[in-house]
Amino acid sequence: MEIGVVVHGPNIIDSGYANDIIDLLKEYGDVSARLGGTMGRTAVIDNSLEEIIDISQKLVPSDSLKLFLDENKDIIFLLNYGKSDVTGQVFGYKVVNHYFDKTNNKNIPIIQIERPGENDGSVILWCGDYEELADKIASKLSLNRVTPNEIFEKHFKQDFKDSRTHRLVHGVSPGENIMVNSVVIGKATSDNLVLIAEDGYIVDIVGGILKPHGVEKLSKIDLDSAIIKTGLLRKSDVKPRVLEKKQEGDKFKVAFLDHAGEDVYKYSDMDLVITIGDDTTLISSDILYRLDIPIIGITDGDLDKVVEHGYKKEDSIIFELESGFDDIVGRRIFDEIFNNSNVLEFDKDVKIKIKNLIIEILNNMNCKYKIKVI
Repeated sequence: MEIGVVVHGPNIIDSGYANDIIDLLKEYGDVSARLGGTMGRTAVIDNSLEEIIDISQKLVPSDSLKLFLDENKDIIFLLNYGKSDVTGQVFGYKVVNHYFDKTNNKNIPIIQIERPGENDGSVILWCGDYEELADKIASKLSLNRVTPNEIFEKHFKQDFKDSRTHRLVHGVSPGENIMVNSVVIGKATSDNLVLIAEDGYIVDIVGGILKPHGVEKLSKIDLDSAIIKTGLLRKSDVKPRVLEKKQEGDKFKVAFLDHAGEDVYKYSDMDLVITIGDDTTLISSDILYRLDIPIIGITDGDLDKVVEHGYKKEDSIIFELESGFDDIVGRRIFDEIFNNSNVLEFDKDVKIKIKNLIIEILNNMNCKYKIKVI
């Protein structure tokens, strides 16, 4: 039997269960595993699992499922370790339904293994006729069997009456950050959270407080398909593994990253990355540390903690500006230094030159700042 395994998120990897379950599934056939999502990449790297879990492509989980379908796998497993049984099961429901939107084939069985090792952990057979195998896996891992219908009845039978778009967010705790498409747009004040959008723009949060600056950064979205995360992106306290950087050519390449720090992997061949915003700088520097790439971060103290520890490569530079100036300065850097391009190439290391150009922009704006060298 040809088995595909989609691994989602850092927790299932850091816990050791991803590797253990992959080994378990080898009893039933040939296993191929790939990542679904982005933040799990650092966990794969830190745990030296690149030869076991394919991280060569940036794919949302539903696309990873579809790719295994296209590769004619006999069965697909989705491994996840949500922060609660609610978030994990709701995650699976949405991923599988996004997958169904992309293909009419519901014959290939999809089995989700959720929160292994926890009392509320579960095995869910989303489609296909593999009840016996799902029961065996649940028994071996001491997990509960939960049906898709139970999840729908419990979490999705809710009817909103007005014309605006609503998105119920499950499994939230008060005080957690709310991230939409990698941008922090507010903070939860209740475990009952609903995001409300009008004409594609988030206009209100029921059970939370909007962060106007974040909403402005987010701009227009499709709330139904947006990727929403709450709390820390990665909780495990791990020792980061730094990959050896390959020197390619004699050019010094510099990238500009304004937001969505999870997209930073596409700049893995850079020599330096300029990051704009506190959260973008925190997420990006943590990832780039593992890729042995320094940053120049533009921040203004408006930080929403989204990872437990934010590592930065030695020789990175952080500009701490007065409040509200990071985006303004970021636009000036993009216009005046990068000439509206996301990547620049130089003949040699120009970090000091770029630093001085940023200082010149700040001085011309009469913006107060501090410089911190890591």
